[in-house]
Amino acid sequence: MRAFFRADVCSKMEFCSGRRAVLQLLRAVAPADRPALLQWMRTTRDFDEFIQDNNDVMLKSIAEDLRNCLPLEAMLSSEHLALQKIQQQPEPTVHVDAFLYDEDFIDSLCEEGRMSRNYCMVCGSHQTAPLGFISHSFSLTELKFIYHHVLPDLSGKVLVDVGSRLGAVLYGGYLYSSALQLYGVEMNEDFCQLQEMVIKKYQFTDRVKVLHADICTQGSLLQNADVVIMNNVFEYFLNEAEQTRAWEYINHNVRKQGSLLVTVPSLEESLSGLQSNIQLSLWVEEVPLNYDVYPEKDIDREALEQIHLYKIL
Repeated sequence: MRAFFRADVCSKMEFCSGRRAVLQLLRAVAPADRPALLQWMRTTRDFDEFIQDNNDVMLKSIAEDLRNCLPLEAMLSSEHLALQKIQQQPEPTVHVDAFLYDEDFIDSLCEEGRMSRNYCMVCGSHQTAPLGFISHSFSLTELKFIYHHVLPDLSGKVLVDVGSRLGAVLYGGYLYSSALQLYGVEMNEDFCQLQEMVIKKYQFTDRVKVLHADICTQGSLLQNADVVIMNNVFEYFLNEAEQTRAWEYINHNVRKQGSLLVTVPSLEESLSGLQSNIQLSLWVEEVPLNYDVYPEKDIDREALEQIHLYKIL
């Protein structure tokens, strides 16, 4: 009893001392600069490492596990078409998985010489230009944006991630939502095995299931889904005829009135250039999103603006 009391007092003294030190520091700041400092304290992400919740920590642990299983570019040799399409981009582009590598991690890799943000425009010269980065996964911030600000309460709902890849949407859904069931549909067997490894290790099996399948064989699953998520799902992995077929299958089966569709990029952009018979105005209504929920300057707003929400009519 005595030892417990002493430890408790020590803990309170540490908090009191810390609070006192912070207040003393604020009083030492010039009055004219104090409002700017307080505003910075309210909005900065510099304190993130001190206030991360357990869910964030768990997702970062999962990302570390996956990094240890994959090459740096997080693409597999079996992804022939995706690799070819990245190489065909008008400007040099590399795949950097946003779930595995946040901005700070990329900076550290660049400092180590394992990655570069730039390419040489004239070999041997100092004339360089930024490399294009593309990701087939959502970042931690994007996952939190989707589950905290885009989607409503998912209690009792079924969510389907089309092309679940590394499973980031499924893990985020397990930790950040109350969804009844989270299904990932993935054609690549290697990625399915990686997802199964994570699901078992982190004990997500009660609500998460991964299906090794072509989405065009999953009509019943799509018809019963309350939420369908599609992130860069067809463009880099299918030719144009296959993309058209897949989108028309989605259009035919995702028909549950009031269900939600989350896409990156927009449906308009995904369907442009494809010879499809899909009439968006008869299928969906876009729901406006607030992209200003994160006031921090270092948030990638452009990435958030690629996320679109639609309600099925």
